[in-house]
Amino acid sequence: MDSEGNAMDIKVFGKWDTKDVKIADITLSKQIGLVSKTIPHTFGKMKQRPFQKEKMFIVERLVNKVMRSGQGKRKLSGKYIRGRGSCGKKMFAMRIVDEAFDMIHAQTGQNPIQLLVQAVENAAPREDVTRLKKGGVAYTQAVDVAPLKRLDESIKNIALAGFYGSFNNNTPASEALAKEIIQTAKNDNNSTSLKRRNEIERIALASR
Repeated sequence: MDSEGNAMDIKVFGKWDTKDVKIADITLSKQIGLVSKTIPHTFGKMKQRPFQKEKMFIVERLVNKVMRSGQGKRKLSGKYIRGRGSCGKKMFAMRIVDEAFDMIHAQTGQNPIQLLVQAVENAAPREDVTRLKKGGVAYTQAVDVAPLKRLDESIKNIALAGFYGSFNNNTPASEALAKEIIQTAKNDNNSTSLKRRNEIERIALASR
């Protein structure tokens, strides 16, 4: 509330409004949280009960993925990817996302949260494979991906693409993340997260 008792608009990082952000993919409308917070940090309150991630602000979910260590033991295009020193440091991860949003707005003139939502929708895989075993024989079967899992995979791949774009070079993590969000929102074929989505769906198509 302001000094006159009127309700004040809450803007993310004090800059970005979520009131006009639109979700085009209705299958993800319940999973993409747009409850705006000036500082996207819930201090782990939503980890106590299952499926609370549906209510978590989409920007905080991106920040949490930026905090991860990357691929761990698995490789991405033959490289071990690490999180540019942001592992477990939420304030540092928020600074990366904040700087990335500033770059997105400077390059496109659009609300970076709207572009993030578009990027998440575009990078979300619709099909994946699961491993089944019958009569001692293991095989893969294509399955539809649940909406919450689609969102998880999409945000993870966008964050990993930011790591990949700044790995072993002088590109700042925020710049690589901003570039990935812009490319994915525009369905650019150079987007790493879109390539990963297409690869997942290609494997699923072969397993039908």
